[in-house]
Amino acid sequence: MHRLLCATLLATGLSAPAMADPFVDALETAIEAYLDGDLQYAEDELVEAQRLLAGMKADGLAAFLPEAPDGWIREISTESAQMLGFLGGGTSANATYQGPDGQFELSFIADNPMVAQLGMLLGNATMISQMGGQVERINRVRFLREDRSLRAIVGNRVLVQAEGADPDVMIPFLEEIDFRAMETFGG
Repeated sequence: MHRLLCATLLATGLSAPAMADPFVDALETAIEAYLDGDLQYAEDELVEAQRLLAGMKADGLAAFLPEAPDGWIREISTESAQMLGFLGGGTSANATYQGPDGQFELSFIADNPMVAQLGMLLGNATMISQMGGQVERINRVRFLREDRSLRAIVGNRVLVQAEGADPDVMIPFLEEIDFRAMETFGG
């Protein structure tokens, strides 16, 4: 039964793509290895396919990072993605913005178990006020505004953090983000 399913998948579109797709190639190689009885190689190729898919999701999340306005520089970092493995997984994207009014980091963390827990805190205006923070509404999203940071949970799955400058400097950048689209990114 498994061989028939794998053979069907290979015959109905996974084989011979018009343009090379590393994700599809890894899946095809995994199926071929499985059919040959090489389970370790099949597993290795599935891990590679998963890594490629995670990279595509990270690129999709990074697309929400706003461009730097005139006089500012945006530097996108890819280092935070490796750290999420230790924190329960997920997808991340972040950038540092430097300009005449200072420097700050804007980061997104999606589909991480810790984000869901933080969402309960950030979604509660009473808790925010008890912590001494203020609520700042940006594009219909409630942010926790503190001394040099803004934090929010978007769509119960994406933590948005801007840290390192006066919130009034960072807010115009956050206003450029399509939070409604962010709720369903990767889906």
